[in-house]
Amino acid sequence: MRVIGTAGHVDHGKSTLIAALTGTHPDRLKEEQAREMTIELGFGWMILPNGEEVGIVDVPGHRDFIENMLSGIGGIDAALLVIAADEGVMPQTKEHLAILDLLQIPSGVIVLTKIDLAPDLEWLDLLEMDIHAAISETTLRNAPIVRVSARTRTGLDALLDTLGKILAEKPERLDLNRPRLPIDRVFSMSGFGTVVTGTLSDGHFSVGDEVEILPGGMKGRIRGLQTHKKKEESAALGSRTAVNISGINTELIQRGEVVVHPNQYQPTRRLDARFRLLKDASAAIKHGDEVKFFVGASETIANLRLLGTEELLPGKEGWIQLELRDPVVTVRGDKYILRRPSPSETLGGGIIVDHQPKGRHKRFNEDTLRSLESLAQGSPADILFEAALALNTAPLKEMVTKSRLESSAAETALQELITNGQLILLEDGARTCTSSTLAIALPHWNTLSGKILQTIETHHLQYPLRRGIPREELKSKLKLIPRVFNVIINRLIAEHTITDHSIWLAKPGHEIKLNGPDQVKAKDLLQMFEKNPYATPSLKECQTEAGEEVVNALIELGELTAVAQDVLFRKKDYDTLVSKIRTAIEANGEITLAEARDSMSTTRKYAQALLEHLDSIGVTVRMGDARRLKK
Repeated sequence: MRVIGTAGHVDHGKSTLIAALTGTHPDRLKEEQAREMTIELGFGWMILPNGEEVGIVDVPGHRDFIENMLSGIGGIDAALLVIAADEGVMPQTKEHLAILDLLQIPSGVIVLTKIDLAPDLEWLDLLEMDIHAAISETTLRNAPIVRVSARTRTGLDALLDTLGKILAEKPERLDLNRPRLPIDRVFSMSGFGTVVTGTLSDGHFSVGDEVEILPGGMKGRIRGLQTHKKKEESAALGSRTAVNISGINTELIQRGEVVVHPNQYQPTRRLDARFRLLKDASAAIKHGDEVKFFVGASETIANLRLLGTEELLPGKEGWIQLELRDPVVTVRGDKYILRRPSPSETLGGGIIVDHQPKGRHKRFNEDTLRSLESLAQGSPADILFEAALALNTAPLKEMVTKSRLESSAAETALQELITNGQLILLEDGARTCTSSTLAIALPHWNTLSGKILQTIETHHLQYPLRRGIPREELKSKLKLIPRVFNVIINRLIAEHTITDHSIWLAKPGHEIKLNGPDQVKAKDLLQMFEKNPYATPSLKECQTEAGEEVVNALIELGELTAVAQDVLFRKKDYDTLVSKIRTAIEANGEITLAEARDSMSTTRKYAQALLEHLDSIGVTVRMGDARRLKK
């Protein structure tokens, strides 16, 4: 599931554009509709031409509500930077663009709106030149520009096509199986109780899960989940999600808090981070400045400690330690924004490198600065984990080689990742950095196991009368080499995630059930067998009568037994025939084909097929023209 967000100056048509794309106006508050501007976050969704459903976060453009904008923009996959053709690049355009750049929003589309108000095409060409200059040093420097009029609907199809292409090129988010939903709205619904919404930034939630609201520590249980107003049993990574929580009063939850599984995250009041001061900032920042700190959907006041310098000039980067007035939930790698409290101004932002520092750093300590530089590159466990992600499924020694870690550091990092469940061993073997034991990183395991289950489930839906999907067919669909396929399937079988039926694989509990018309076909076919139990219809005749799927289902259910490619018997008739052959051999020592034919009251075709079948399963053995029981 992908989420896109709007950005841009007030009154440049962001909400009107979203209404044109989705059919729903995101301004839901009376005050917003009266003032014709977005104050709080608005939400919607739409279907792209390629069939992908995406969520939309509409953020305020007015400078008075820029901090509400920060609550929603951090969790998006791509941005729609909206610029009106009658005004061009404006102050909040530049501020929103700077925030998108600081948060490293990876992709987006520049939407030149209200083109119906432009005097001529030359004017639009000049505007595009200004836009290219404004985005040239940001993450959106290569973003395409699409000309649109929401009023006349000109360019909307081109915008949707462009957005689809942008998202198709963006890799899926990594799933570390640690769900975290920053809360951007809290409300109560009659008959349901407490509901919170946000963008799920990791893992997944399921109905019935126990959850914790941090930093407060209140615990509840998920009563229901919705994505785009549709009930779901499980909320997927990256989706806009509404969570109905039982056991917690609405009044006790605030925007900016985080929904998590218990015991997976810890709040913090201190952070180490890399910081970049915007080159357009009105002044340098100094040690001890008070700032507003924004991460996820949360904000709090922080005291800024500059490390290695007394002040940081506009356009420069440096190391900082933040002492937070209120605890927040964040992790290494999260992007953040700092703003000046008064007068309000976006100062800059960066990336968190340590969300749980052990204490206050000495500001000019060279060891501290070197340690932060190393943390920015990643701890040994982080580096090894990145190598595992790059290799997907591979022997441990290959992962270590790719990480280029020294052996003792690699050994420690390896054990840490295995203990924490971030690296999964797929084979029994040594857990050392020189081992050839196959392993896989947790996000890849979640993706692959999910794909396997989905493929099996799709097969069940497509072929409900089959035992399961053939192993070879599944391996071909997954495009895995035999060694990797076998160890993954064996693990899923051992975990009882899938069921092994020899050459078939199925989901636990899957049963072949003949219902409705298929049951009638099966009954009619078995009556044909009953009329001539030892001179039965051929396979082709059976398939013509009942259909290939019904015939296969009867074989799987044991109602029919195939003794040759074109010869089938009802199971009870087959058992009778086998008993007759055994009895005859026991009485006479052997049986010929002609004798078998006569005892079965059938033709040579059926007798020969049965005898050859009994040879193949080890009941009889051929001796010249006769059969004897195999010892």
